[in-house]
Order: sequence, then structure tokens, then C-alpha cells
Amino acid sequence: MSIFLDRLPPVRGKLLADEALAPFTWFRVGGAADALFLPKDEADLAEFLGKLDPIIPITVLGAASNVIVRDGGIPGVVVRLGPSFGKVATDGLRVTAGAAALDGRVSVAAANAGIAGLEFFSGVPGTIGGALRMNAGCYGRETKDVLVEAYALDRQGKRVKLANADFHFSYRHTDASEELIFVEALFEGTPDEPAAITERIEALKARRETTQPIREKTGGSTFANPDPPGTPNQRSSWKLIDEAGMRGHRRGGAQVSELHCNFLLNIGDATAADIEGLGEDVRAAVKAKSGVELRWEIKRIGRPPVDATAEGFLAKDA
Repeated sequence: MSIFLDRLPPVRGKLLADEALAPFTWFRVGGAADALFLPKDEADLAEFLGKLDPIIPITVLGAASNVIVRDGGIPGVVVRLGPSFGKVATDGLRVTAGAAALDGRVSVAAANAGIAGLEFFSGVPGTIGGALRMNAGCYGRETKDVLVEAYALDRQGKRVKLANADFHFSYRHTDASEELIFVEALFEGTPDEPAAITERIEALKARRETTQPIREKTGGSTFANPDPPGTPNQRSSWKLIDEAGMRGHRRGGAQVSELHCNFLLNIGDATAADIEGLGEDVRAAVKAKSGVELRWEIKRIGRPPVDATAEGFLAKDA
């Protein structure tokens, strides 16, 4: 059900009705937002939240690199943070980054300032807000390893501070309230020569280029590994998927990547239902082969289409 804009508070940014979301997502699929809000700045967002009817749901959409927006769209208001939330600054060994700053840009800013430890962000396809929400990481490092504190707006528009410990970080998960909208984060690294840090970033980027389908319409790693980093004999999702015979498997316009089978692809005209259904096909095959129940790392949000014929899988959030 659409929300009429006259039910929403006035804003200084942009407020758009029935706005298509597919162009914003890496998969290039999904329905429309009842309303899409592009706040001008933090004050604009805070004032909007403070005046918004609490019955209206809010969904935050960042780079949308790790999300499937379902074909029926997203109810309520979708908030997408713009350039004013994307600033990055360094001071000593600390980096302050807005929630809309791309993770890769943060790693480069840190490198230029001689701050080591944030190189892994160069391999994370998303924004700092998403990294905070899911404890994003790769190649043995995670957001929790470098975060000092973060700032967010609550549903009433009040700015709150969260220390690292307040997140209760675990592998690809945090306990931070879903009602919080992250606006800024403070990270801390260790000293090193900028050239040495940059060399490590370039090595990570080269590794990603050759092992992941980053030029395709994809969404990043689909499933979390069954075991967290550092686990002896750690099991990898891609190996389990490969062993289950699902490399290259298709459903509609969606396909399991041939290059890295923990990535799903939109190979042309996939729907969100195709991609999510393919993911469930993969989970079922892995469960049958190895007994492991893969956990979705990609978020699936929104409503299924009205005429969906495979609604069963849409309710699964395991």
C-alpha cells in the first residue's frame, strides 16, 4: 500500500513517491519504495524522524551491495544517505567516516595518512553504515577490529553514541537496534608507511578481481561461512556449494557464479524472486549434501510480488 507524501513531514532534501529501487541495487532488481527520502544532511534526517508518524516503517538503503529488494517493493519510507553523509577525515591514527562513505574510500584515506589496519575495507563492497550493521569484513579482519565508536539517530531523531562493546559484535552480526540509523563512525589503526599500506590494498584488490565476479550484477558474498574466522579447519560456504554441485546452477534469470559459487548473479532479466529462490535452492542442496544449513549474509527486504507463486521461501530468514 502506497503512502501519500502529504502524510509525511516536510523536508529540505528530496522526498519521492513510488520510486523504483532497482537502479540503486547491485543486482538491479526489486520493486519501488512507497516513499524514498534523500536527506540533505543529518539535521534534515533528525527533524524528519522526530516528526514522522511512528506507525510508518523505515528502511535504510546504503550502497545496496549486500541486499535483495523483493519485487513487491518496500513499505513505508526508504532512507538513502547522500554525499553529506559520506565525508572521511583523519586525525593521528584515527579515521572519522560518514555512514555513506564507501568502505574502499575509507581504506584509501587511512593509507594516505599512514594508518594501517583498515586495508580489509578495500575488499568490502559497501558503505560504512552497512559495515557497522553487519560487522563486515574479509581476509581475516572485521569492522569490530578497528571500530572505536559510532553515532546513530534513533527513531525520534536523537543522536546516540555506541561504543564498540555496545554492538556485541559476532561473525557478520551485531546486536545494535534495527531502529538506529548510523550516521558516522570513528576507527583507529596503527602506524605504517603509506606506500606499504597502499601495496597491501592493491594486493587485496587484485585478489578480489581474479576470484570474484565484481563486474557482474551481483550482491557480494551470499552466505556467511559456517565457522567464524580463526576456527580450526574452517568450512567455507563456497566449497560446500561447489561440493553440492551448484556451481553454475540457474533459476530464471539468476545463476550461481562459475567464478566464485558463493556469489549469485543476475545474468540478464532476473527478478528478485529468481535470485532469492536460487539462494534457497543452494541452501537446500548444501543441506542435503553436507547437513550444513547455510545462513544468508545478504539481506532480503521488502514485499514479495502480489502474484508470487513460491512464497514459502520468502519467509525463511535462517
